[in-house]
Amino acid sequence: MTENNKFNNHIIFWLISLITLTSLIIIVGGLTRLTDSGLSITEWDVFSGIIPPFNETKWNEYFNLYKNTPQYNLLNASMTLPEFKIIFWWEFIHRILARSLGLLFLIPLIYFYFKKVFSKKIIFNLSIIFLLIMLQGTIGWYMVKSGLIDNVTVSHFRLSLHLSLAFIILSSIFWFFLNYISNTDTSIFFTKKLLILKVLFFLIFLQIALGALVSGLDAGRLYQTWPLMNGNYIPENLIVNLSEPGFVQFMHRNLAYLIFIFSLYLYFYINKFMPEKIFKFFYIYFSVILIQIALGILVLISGFNIYIASAHQISSILLVLSILKLLHSGLIYRY
Repeated sequence: MTENNKFNNHIIFWLISLITLTSLIIIVGGLTRLTDSGLSITEWDVFSGIIPPFNETKWNEYFNLYKNTPQYNLLNASMTLPEFKIIFWWEFIHRILARSLGLLFLIPLIYFYFKKVFSKKIIFNLSIIFLLIMLQGTIGWYMVKSGLIDNVTVSHFRLSLHLSLAFIILSSIFWFFLNYISNTDTSIFFTKKLLILKVLFFLIFLQIALGALVSGLDAGRLYQTWPLMNGNYIPENLIVNLSEPGFVQFMHRNLAYLIFIFSLYLYFYINKFMPEKIFKFFYIYFSVILIQIALGILVLISGFNIYIASAHQISSILLVLSILKLLHSGLIYRY
């Protein structure tokens, strides 16, 4: 990379801020889903939506709009205005954070562009990430719309798409950050090197997408025993369908086992083919995968405790970042 050293600290601070904010958005988004708050704001006001209600009249306007949703009429008909305010704030904060990410990304990028800090290639790559951030907002509204007419919750497929894109954005920013601080230009896709780590990264991404389906279908509330699912490895009357909670939870469990086995194999692979300095990054990754699995089990046997479920999602962020750091270090030190 050929960035101007005068801006080095500013760029690093900018990238860390973006990684932190994106992670926070994912965490708040997860809590918004866990508290069933996502349908509390029934309109997509890009500009006027940044101002929260400050008086009872405005609060009642928002509440009356929510009363027209199936979720209110079928599940929350006894909800009071103070109770509505709680779910409103979760969704409102989530939207404000998302808007803030767009501004935090765009304004410094424009500044760095006019200061000619980055090459044209890097500006192009960063512009693609910004477009993904804009697309994420559209998909977020597309997801919310699915729960406003006939359903009491959002589409689990759209929820999975929304979360997957959030992790793509986080991964892209973090990978750029790793390249920047190491003064390298490594690529995840345009090389055949370290295929085993790339496959593991893909499996983890697939697991996150499946986790969103589990959340969207409330599948974690169906079989709350481990290691068996109500006494069976394969639950009775299992229907192979991604809209069936039992099947989705079954797939989520077994993909976790596969990732764990793959991670054990990775230890021997690194030991045989890669420099010893890679091990410290592997140990970080493996520690996170153990925490992630333990939290996943606790979510089930705790009766779907919301705090443990949120911790499980937070650890998924650390998992993605740790596997990316391991992959990036492998590309640098091995080749």
